[in-house]
Amino acid sequence: MIYALFGIISLLLTALFWVIVAQVVISWLFVFKVLDPYSRVVSTIVEVLDRITRPLYRPIRKVMPDFGAIDLAPMVVIFGIIALQNFIMPGILMEIGPTVAR
Repeated sequence: MIYALFGIISLLLTALFWVIVAQVVISWLFVFKVLDPYSRVVSTIVEVLDRITRPLYRPIRKVMPDFGAIDLAPMVVIFGIIALQNFIMPGILMEIGPTVAR
């Protein structure tokens, strides 16, 4: 049961990782004027991605210094996701040990 729960958490973290990557790539495409910001489809996608990631970025942006046009909050969240998936979750599973279904 606990392994299934950790599997679901890992899947959600992976999906969040790719949402952040998509948001970063789209923001770069805006900067280099590859995408039209006035397109209805593009603006809808950007709004959805922003609503998903804004609550994650807000506490990080309060703590980190302002670097002008460079936003490091996505990188901090990605490092956090990687740390959770590769170090913290396996450590918790090792502490729990093998479980016996009854």
